[in-house]
Amino acid sequence: MLIIWQLKNVTIKTLILQGEGERLDFKNKISNCKKIAKTLVAFANNKGGTLLVGVADNGHIKGIKNEDEERYMLQRAGHLYCRPAIDLHFEEVYVDDKLVLVAEVAESDTKPHYALGDDQKWWVYIRVKDKSVLAGKVVVDVLHRDNEPQGVFINYTDKEKALLEYVHAHPRPQLPELCKHLRLSRRKTQRILVDLIVAGVLEVHSGSQEEYYTEKSG
Repeated sequence: MLIIWQLKNVTIKTLILQGEGERLDFKNKISNCKKIAKTLVAFANNKGGTLLVGVADNGHIKGIKNEDEERYMLQRAGHLYCRPAIDLHFEEVYVDDKLVLVAEVAESDTKPHYALGDDQKWWVYIRVKDKSVLAGKVVVDVLHRDNEPQGVFINYTDKEKALLEYVHAHPRPQLPELCKHLRLSRRKTQRILVDLIVAGVLEVHSGSQEEYYTEKSG
């Protein structure tokens, strides 16, 4: 159920008090389609999310003057700067006599989504805490595999065993050191990692200069 349909029980003010996070972002106004496309893509590639337009980063409610313009910019970003295109659901809410545009992005079933960058290339973004960060190759492959209806079959060889033992014994191992330890190419090591992540054995962590991997918690 999308957040905006819960507003009867959870007010915008309560939502704002939670602060920006994995599924919530504040914008004074939408002035750059390319920039906001990264956020839309990151939400769609994760668990969905909500944009509150007319709210400053610190949570101060400033309101918007022209909801049609803000809505147009978001729709333009979703359809021209995101691939596949992203549709949004909108709700207009008055808070202390100030208009806030609530824009909802659902989790996508056609992952991964790409955003058009300033270099005119298409890049995948994911949401990490309150930031939209560039996804690495392993994460992109995992997003592709998430759409596959069939289960995951892992050919559990000595290489899979060695990788899991290394991850267990070393904090935050990164792809280059795993390649070196396994004596495998980057491509083959990535393939093993993706299988283990999709199977729920390992977790991938983004947001730093290089992705790292840990055993699946819980």
